[in-house]
Amino acid sequence: MVVLNKIYTRTGDAGTTALGTGERVSKHAPRIAAYGTVDETNALIGVARTHLTDTHPALDAILSRVQNDLFDLGADLCAPEAGDAAAPKRERLRVSDAQIKRLEDEIDSMNADLTPLRSFVLPGGSKAAAALHVARTVCRRAERAMVELAALPGEQVSPPALKYINRLSDLLFVASRTANDLGNNDVLWVPGQNR
Repeated sequence: MVVLNKIYTRTGDAGTTALGTGERVSKHAPRIAAYGTVDETNALIGVARTHLTDTHPALDAILSRVQNDLFDLGADLCAPEAGDAAAPKRERLRVSDAQIKRLEDEIDSMNADLTPLRSFVLPGGSKAAAALHVARTVCRRAERAMVELAALPGEQVSPPALKYINRLSDLLFVASRTANDLGNNDVLWVPGQNR
């Protein structure tokens, strides 16, 4: 359980922060950038939800679960597996395959109600859809940061964490169409329209 009695600790004043393992790293370290971008995605989903509560309660419930999952993802990223086999192992919170499966089921369920696309969708339409598109693009940035982190020597990112963030951007896309009156208010790209 997390207890936040004091909001400022002064421990980061010199530009470092602690990982879930207790190790201190620079605040610009790739791992911090990765879970910081996950946090940014979560905040943008919160903005989108302010436009959904009354109009799309089922979608709002999905996004509420996603926001909780993103804290799980942040916990997964902030406590990398110990590389030292002799070090004592502590059970860490990790993203699970069940969370990925739930996202896939929710994507399939929402997508079944949408008209198939014959063009790319421009970000926009309703306020909720536009906010979900912003969350989607930041989610893709989080994914790039996680993939970059995983490629660094001595670093790892769990495969379920990478799958989850990849699937989440798909869910946010389908959610934006759902928020756009089941795709009826989507703004479609017209190639070369303004030449």
